[in-house]
Amino acid sequence: MSLQIPTTTLNDGLIIPKIGFGTVSFKGAKGVQVISSALKNGYRLIDSAYNYENEATVGKAIENSPVSRDEIIVTSKLPGRYHEYDKAIFTIQESLYRANLDYYDLYLIHWPNPKQGKFVEAWQALVDAQKWGLLRSIGVSNFLPEHIEILEKETGVLPSINQIELHPYFNNMDTLNWCLEKGIQVESWSPVGRKLAGDLLTNEQINQIANRYGKSITQIILRWHIQLGSIPIPRSSSSAHQIENRDIFDFELSEDDMAVLHSLTKDDGRIANQDPAEYEEF
Repeated sequence: MSLQIPTTTLNDGLIIPKIGFGTVSFKGAKGVQVISSALKNGYRLIDSAYNYENEATVGKAIENSPVSRDEIIVTSKLPGRYHEYDKAIFTIQESLYRANLDYYDLYLIHWPNPKQGKFVEAWQALVDAQKWGLLRSIGVSNFLPEHIEILEKETGVLPSINQIELHPYFNNMDTLNWCLEKGIQVESWSPVGRKLAGDLLTNEQINQIANRYGKSITQIILRWHIQLGSIPIPRSSSSAHQIENRDIFDFELSEDDMAVLHSLTKDDGRIANQDPAEYEEF
């Protein structure tokens, strides 16, 4: 079975895989082992963040891997407590030092923290760090269209990525469609619902679809993300599940089956009620 994952091109020209690997909670020697396994199993988009406290773990896995650094798209994210311009610059540098990397391929503002009102400062720091060669591509995470409109108005620079909560119980279609219309690639965090996964993975409607395609429920959900135009970032410590999650490019869901997954969304479907219009992350 080929390890090759299809790719897409961002609005700034960076080419990235259509599925990534999430690393939240993977730390230390065990984390290095898990991320090394993901690289061995064909993943080339590795997602981390300053607040995951594992940038060094990601860096060590990359250092240990036989995969060339220039084949790996490494992501990290700026925490809310460092949105001020100078602090953001120092934090980007510190993130690189932690990971023992010369550059990040993708660097995102983790949350807008609109009550603090400093995300434009943070964005300007990312814009400048990209000019200096520290970052290849810059984006945001959990930003609403109204926040991105402010960034564009104030700096003239649109994000390449918006990483948002997106899963069958919260399909986030308004933000997804707005970003795609603006040429901003969407990534899905917790694509199988994390704390809701137990419920989703026993959902009879999705199970019936999975049986028809000879795929697992997880594979059906991840394929739904692909057909929405979003890049899912599942995480798994199991090598077998890593391979299973990646094996979603040999089939296509029908419109009717896509509609079934759409129908599962709920007004209160967010995993932890983290509304970017109100939520503050530090």
